[in-house]
Amino acid sequence: MQAPGFWDNPDKAQQVISALKLLNALLKPYQELERAIADLQALAELSEEDASLESELQRELHRISRQMREFRLRAMLKGKHDACSAYVRVQAGAGGTDACDWAQMLLRMYSRWAEQHAYQVELVDEVVNEEGGIRNATLLIEGDYAYGRLEGETGVHRLVRISPFDAEAKRHTSFAAVDVIPEIGETPEVVIRREDVERQTFCAGGPGGQHQNKTQSGVRLIHKPTGIVAECRSERSQRRNEEMAWNLLRAKLLRLEEQKRRAEAETKYDEKGDVSWGYQIRSYVLHPYTLVKDHRTGVETSQVQRVLDGDLDEFLEAHLLKRIEEEQRKPAKVSATAMASP
Repeated sequence: MQAPGFWDNPDKAQQVISALKLLNALLKPYQELERAIADLQALAELSEEDASLESELQRELHRISRQMREFRLRAMLKGKHDACSAYVRVQAGAGGTDACDWAQMLLRMYSRWAEQHAYQVELVDEVVNEEGGIRNATLLIEGDYAYGRLEGETGVHRLVRISPFDAEAKRHTSFAAVDVIPEIGETPEVVIRREDVERQTFCAGGPGGQHQNKTQSGVRLIHKPTGIVAECRSERSQRRNEEMAWNLLRAKLLRLEEQKRRAEAETKYDEKGDVSWGYQIRSYVLHPYTLVKDHRTGVETSQVQRVLDGDLDEFLEAHLLKRIEEEQRKPAKVSATAMASP
């Protein structure tokens, strides 16, 4: 980066910096892991002579095991945008007020997961349901590999429980949809013509006090050729809300183009999809038994509250492993087709 002329081409320079960041994101943890293992070996040798060190050895072994799992997971994240931060949108589906409450529970779940992994969490947009819960909301989870880890959460999530909104305490089934999009910022991959975007402002309700409720601080951007909408109302500043709305719009348009190229649009939940039966990727059952089951990987646990408190890594890792296995099988299929051709 100190070489003469490096910054003459800003786009190319940014690409080099991004590539270097990805390499360092793997190299630094690997070096830390190497040092930790060396220290562990030294501690193991000392514990053979001093039995009082056994408990410390066990703690270090547990910590390094977690560190190795974290490194293994990061090494698997090789997608083009896996290293990006992520927008996580939660939208209530079928189920009325129960679904709105369920959407809020999911929003809390992802916030807790992000906090446990030292990510920064920012509420970009939220529409509250008057009777309880939220109709929809968008989080920005900032940090390395947030998108790569959470990408598999896109889809419909189903909840079965005794409804707290039913006077007869009947069991209800509720649905909410989750959409995960990489936060890409300004990039030459996405070019948006200003004349193709309709800009709207509105009074932003919710937290923020009188200033936020009485001024036109919320910003909504509508991309007319595609109908895609991006909005932000979380900040007091209209300028800041508009900046975040533009970033979200770029991310949505980039994801749309990638879906078209990979022919995955039919398998991804979008905002026009049906948030109900037949589309769920995961079920959360609180009654008559407790169970969380991922319908794609088969991973399940009876510790529902633990999952709702943000313990998602088992599900995230299983989906990532499945994705990698599917990608590895693709060349074999192409090869077999080629061999069969005359």
